[in-house]
Amino acid sequence: MNSIHLSKRLEQVADYVDTDARLADIGSDHAYLPCYLAEKGQIEYAIAGEVVDGPFQNALKEVRQKGLEEKIDVRLGDGLMVLSTDDKIDTITIAGMGGALIRSILENGQSNQRITGKETLILQPNVFEETVRRYLMANNYTIAAESILEENEKIYEIIKAIPADVPVDYSKKECLFGPFLSKEKSDTFIKKWNQQLQTDLFILGQIEQSKDPDETKMTKLKEEIRLIKEMIT
Repeated sequence: MNSIHLSKRLEQVADYVDTDARLADIGSDHAYLPCYLAEKGQIEYAIAGEVVDGPFQNALKEVRQKGLEEKIDVRLGDGLMVLSTDDKIDTITIAGMGGALIRSILENGQSNQRITGKETLILQPNVFEETVRRYLMANNYTIAAESILEENEKIYEIIKAIPADVPVDYSKKECLFGPFLSKEKSDTFIKKWNQQLQTDLFILGQIEQSKDPDETKMTKLKEEIRLIKEMIT
């Protein structure tokens, strides 16, 4: 029996992890995700990476309390720098960070040869999901699955991506809304983009009333507003 109760968003991340994966969970938050997957027998091995000592110690404690030291290695380091090629990691999870930070972690890991670009990526950005999808497209990843859910009055998107055999080309709409999510148009998806529409309209109004309006920002906002209205109406 699994003794760990994950949040809804981490449950969805866990569901996207393939059986017998060799996992690197970056920013591991007490190592809850790898511990959960190890207790289920879903993974072969995991590295739980933390960049700050406090969370690193929390993750160590959790793994030891669960008796999972042989299955989960907790490491202190910056992003994917905790990995080596000997680890033979085939799946990377990064959850609960901004899209720009997730992209930076992946780019840094690739430029320092800590990942090959052939790993399965399961990413849960808190904001700027478009940035993540554009990274995936630029690095020849195809989005295999997407989910959107609401928890504690916040809306989260989870993206699973796998290396592509052919060049990947997503449209502006697909990058912004998600190739799967934009087709499904769930109630949660509509709610998220209704909220974003109201935010964009408010910001646009503030810029238009300023003495020296930022024309570039106004143009970008107007384009996003147009796309959102097309998507949800």
